[in-house]
Amino acid sequence: MRPVGFNFNNSYTSLTQFMMAKVLPTKVKDPKLVLLNHDLAKQLGLDFSSLNDSQLAQLFTGNTLPEGSEPIAQAYAGHQFGHLVILGDGRAIVLGEHITPDKKRYDIQFKGSGRTPYSRGGDGKAALGPMLREYIISEAMYNLNIRTTRSLAVATTGENVMRDTVLLGAILTRVAESHIRVGTFEYVAIKKDLQILKKLLQYSIERHYPEIKDLDKQAPEFLKLVMERQIDLIIDWMRVGFIHGVMNTDNMAISGESIDFGPCAFMDHYDPKTVFSSIDHQGRYAFGNQPTIAQWNLARLADAILPLLDEDQNKAMEVGEEIIHSFKEKYEKKFHQMMKRKLGFITDEAEDAVLIQELLDIMEKNKLDYINTFRDLMNEKIAGENLKDFYNKWTQRINKQNREKREVLDLMRKNNPVVIPRNHKVEQSLKEANEKNFLSINNLLNALKDPYTEHSDIILYQQAAPESDKKYKTFCGT
Repeated sequence: MRPVGFNFNNSYTSLTQFMMAKVLPTKVKDPKLVLLNHDLAKQLGLDFSSLNDSQLAQLFTGNTLPEGSEPIAQAYAGHQFGHLVILGDGRAIVLGEHITPDKKRYDIQFKGSGRTPYSRGGDGKAALGPMLREYIISEAMYNLNIRTTRSLAVATTGENVMRDTVLLGAILTRVAESHIRVGTFEYVAIKKDLQILKKLLQYSIERHYPEIKDLDKQAPEFLKLVMERQIDLIIDWMRVGFIHGVMNTDNMAISGESIDFGPCAFMDHYDPKTVFSSIDHQGRYAFGNQPTIAQWNLARLADAILPLLDEDQNKAMEVGEEIIHSFKEKYEKKFHQMMKRKLGFITDEAEDAVLIQELLDIMEKNKLDYINTFRDLMNEKIAGENLKDFYNKWTQRINKQNREKREVLDLMRKNNPVVIPRNHKVEQSLKEANEKNFLSINNLLNALKDPYTEHSDIILYQQAAPESDKKYKTFCGT
């Protein structure tokens, strides 16, 4: 195979061997390329133009491996719905760490590439639908300017996988700043090896937070920085109505990226209690609970690195608790600022918090569409009676700040998408893809490329699903 520009420099393998297992992707029978992310390839400094579709399919299913790759499955633990379990990459393999021309480091990972030592009885494979869902959602998140892992390719394997029904097998190629999770630290903490814990902390700092690598007390600053990134991430999720669906500690990346798009979805009408995941029976990971769960997960990170926060255990607990307790105030302040931007409030006024809550209450009570309500405000087209009174108050508030309308609308347009991956459109494209018709998925991906700009091509993708008695559900796809 001709070189395409992969430039592997694998540093994670320098950590202790109990954190990983060397394993090769399982060869597949009849690979076919479904999607290739040309924009991402260009950003990574990769050029696949010398390869035909057959060669690309061989590459993106692991039948041929790029030079310099050192495939591993990573070990980690995780609090899943509150319960700590030992996990690991049961169907994923990191090929290696690719260094881009501008010296950025990214993991290149396969999902659905066969059994690993961490498969726990599973087949290690993936179905086409869930891999395409991750491709759609991760690329939508990127275009929405939200930190996220990304999808480079999807290829079918020519083999079926058995779930509730027989499904087409597929492999996703994921790109991430790293796959180090809160659960990675939990896994090392369980082993009670302080030297390895220190080594993992140092490695994570050098890879993601090099600005603190020369400090004497790194662990508290590391916890603070991870928390800041997680707050910013959750704020962005709340801004666009995204529901992750399975915010276990193994699905919280130290880098602050959105990761593992399983039973995820976007909220149509505003309701903080919205849950789409088929396995979240208690609403633990509902839309409105995401900030609380993020804080809970960060507390588990604090627990894992407790011995490194201070040599004195009591002092370490005080330090950890102080940092974690600061989450609520930091989050609420950033949430308020985010909502102000969505509403075009440039100045600070005493009534802002009340107005924000009033709008949320109106949307919840009247089941108003979350995205389109802000879109209507930007367009100054308020059709229903429910928002008339609020619209008058909002107009008065906008006029009060004495700024040009253009400046107000520019701020709103940067923070309010006019199109998101509507659940019914995602499902339609996945249904057709399973019938080997990929036109809808490509049309959807094109519609999501510029989500902050109104244009005629996206009209079909802007409306919520028709009302139905059947509650929409998403599934992990594992």
